[in-house]
Amino acid sequence: MKLAELATPAALVDGTRMQRNIVRMQSHIDALGVRFRPHVKTTKCLPVVQAQLAAGARGITVSTLKEAEQFHAAGIDDILYAVGIVPAKLPKAAALRRAGCALKLLVDSVPAAQAVADFGRAQALDFEVFIEIDCDGHRSGIAPDSDTLLAVGHALQRGGMQVAGVLTHAGSSYDLATPDALQALAEQERHLCVLAAERLRAAGLPCPEVSIGSTPTALSARHLEGVTEVRAGVYVFFDLVMANVGICRTDELALSVLTTVIGHQADKGWVIVDAGWMAMSRDRGTAKQAHDYGYGQVCDVTGRPLHGWLMNGANQEHGIVSHAPTPAADVVERFPVGTQLRVLPNHACATGAQYTEYQVLDTHGRVQAWPRFQGW
Repeated sequence: MKLAELATPAALVDGTRMQRNIVRMQSHIDALGVRFRPHVKTTKCLPVVQAQLAAGARGITVSTLKEAEQFHAAGIDDILYAVGIVPAKLPKAAALRRAGCALKLLVDSVPAAQAVADFGRAQALDFEVFIEIDCDGHRSGIAPDSDTLLAVGHALQRGGMQVAGVLTHAGSSYDLATPDALQALAEQERHLCVLAAERLRAAGLPCPEVSIGSTPTALSARHLEGVTEVRAGVYVFFDLVMANVGICRTDELALSVLTTVIGHQADKGWVIVDAGWMAMSRDRGTAKQAHDYGYGQVCDVTGRPLHGWLMNGANQEHGIVSHAPTPAADVVERFPVGTQLRVLPNHACATGAQYTEYQVLDTHGRVQAWPRFQGW
């Protein structure tokens, strides 16, 4: 198919840009001498993950057990479930293990560790379990210097589980915007996770793996002494938040939403398109950054950004495109009904989640549908 034949809105992936992004990250982590385990929650798409593995990735990271099930069914066995496990999900985790999946779990408290140990013993399964470390106060995890860290490790070991290692995610990197700040956080992420591993080992507990990562810190790290693997996800597409952080350019963004002009409010300088917040998502991640892109940066159908043109408003199925800071008077002439546009998203993970398939564009202008799955 060609772009003009696609029903809109559509999640459009520039295949060439995506492959460049994959190679860029893999080459950087390879040069630092550690394994790369991509986080596949961004795409939830088998052909994309196969491209990441073909480039040199080893294993994958998932954010739902459904992702683990889908990718294991496709032949991928080495899977890290990087969200704290709860008792109700343990039967599904056990089913994956019994089906041959080398599934790793994550905990960040003694009760969670005890629940895994109790269930594992009852099921005669010795789960591999990572302990989550808080390296920046962004979300969940255990302080690397806390007594809780050792208590969790002992609870797992006494319960017959495997202490697989420690894991952290420097999510506060999304709030940064300079190379120096990103490099400093990357070093903080590395140092604190390695510290946690050293404390576990000093207490006589095994800790073979040290897993760190966010897209900004992964690309900003200058050395990874003591680390065994890096995880990152959104790099495969990038997005406007990442462009504001400063780790990519807008011409490296691989995902956009293809949309069609359906009308105008000429007196207001508005162009109405058929991609609203159901197509873009409600994510307004750039609103707190230096450059607010509204619901997305508008581009022409070739992907060239139309500077000053943003999706400044969105209803469920309607997007409002306008020029800032001065509204344009010639919107009807400039963007006739039927004109196709592309909109670069704030957050690729959130926008991708609105679709059941990607339309992947090749260098010849042809598109091919790649399925994507949803849900938990």
